[in-house]
Amino acid sequence: MAVRAALIPTAGLFVLAGCERKHAPPAPPPQQVGFVTLKTQAVQLHTQLPGRTEAYEIAQVRPQVNGVIQKRLFVEGSDVTAGQQLYQIDPSFYQSTYDSYLGQLAAAKANLVTAQAKYQRYQSLIREHAISQQDLDDARATYLADQAQVQVAQGQVENAAVNLRYTKVNAPISGRIGRSVITVGALATAGQTNLLTTVTRLDPIFVDVNLPAVELLRFRRELASGQIERAGDNAATVKLTLEDGSSYNLPGTLEFSEVNVDTATSTIVVRAKFSNPDKLLLPGMYVHATLDEGMDPNALLVPQQAVSRDAHDAPQVMVLTSDNKVAVRTITTQQALGTDWIVTGGVAAGDRVIVTGLQKIHPGDKTTPVPFVDDETTKSGN
Repeated sequence: MAVRAALIPTAGLFVLAGCERKHAPPAPPPQQVGFVTLKTQAVQLHTQLPGRTEAYEIAQVRPQVNGVIQKRLFVEGSDVTAGQQLYQIDPSFYQSTYDSYLGQLAAAKANLVTAQAKYQRYQSLIREHAISQQDLDDARATYLADQAQVQVAQGQVENAAVNLRYTKVNAPISGRIGRSVITVGALATAGQTNLLTTVTRLDPIFVDVNLPAVELLRFRRELASGQIERAGDNAATVKLTLEDGSSYNLPGTLEFSEVNVDTATSTIVVRAKFSNPDKLLLPGMYVHATLDEGMDPNALLVPQQAVSRDAHDAPQVMVLTSDNKVAVRTITTQQALGTDWIVTGGVAAGDRVIVTGLQKIHPGDKTTPVPFVDDETTKSGN
């Protein structure tokens, strides 16, 4: 009897332990998340396009005749005007050729005078039957042949004059001239591969930018509706930011004509034209062209850190329902504006979009929402 009494308390302990193991652990508290409440606001829309500057005109100067360079008549790196002489090639051979052809032309003209007089005289004599028809025909043939000889001699003189003129190598365009590749005393050859120098027109200057084809269509619609400020027929005003972050003080125009779509990237190279009176912009510089698109009075801004991508690469955000649970919304983004996306679909004003705590929540989870405070905005406000 004593043994049975001793076992009763022990069995009771096992029963109590079993009851304790059946109790579930307490549920974790709802995850705290930071959210923003969307509201419409007026924003200035603009698109920034990377690009490079290209010369408006560029001319590679090469000799048109053979000869030794006698003079270089420009300062490297200076501005030259169209028609300004840059080099002098030895003209002695071309001058003598020109003089020789002038003499041949004079002789041909003298022969023509004689032949013309003889032909006119024979025309009178034939009516008097003083000469035969054959004599008249011979005189006429001689007259026509001498006319042709004058034309040949005239062409030779003109060709010699052109070659003589080419001994003066002139600037084909106005612009800034580069270094001289050839020196005085060197032999220049017509049609040579190596150039003598290069003249580049810097004012105005082009900026070539890459634009997605779909963006071009949108820009055209905005131009037609008047949302984008026009700077002329089929052109929009463009601002330029240089590679060091400074702004170029003169506006340009972005033109949409004569462009081709790159089938590999679906982008279009379009050109903006800028005045460059101080020659600050040089060909090959990396720049950003900013196109002002106008004011959107009812834009919805969503912080970029709140936006993720689904398996199909579609943008999405997590929002709070009325009972503070998590829901997923697929959205449509228009463009980036600072640290935000301009959203045109999927959410509406008044929706609460989750910005922080996204890694610890799933759709349907209960949350503890708190208003999101941007540290950068707070710092800038202070």
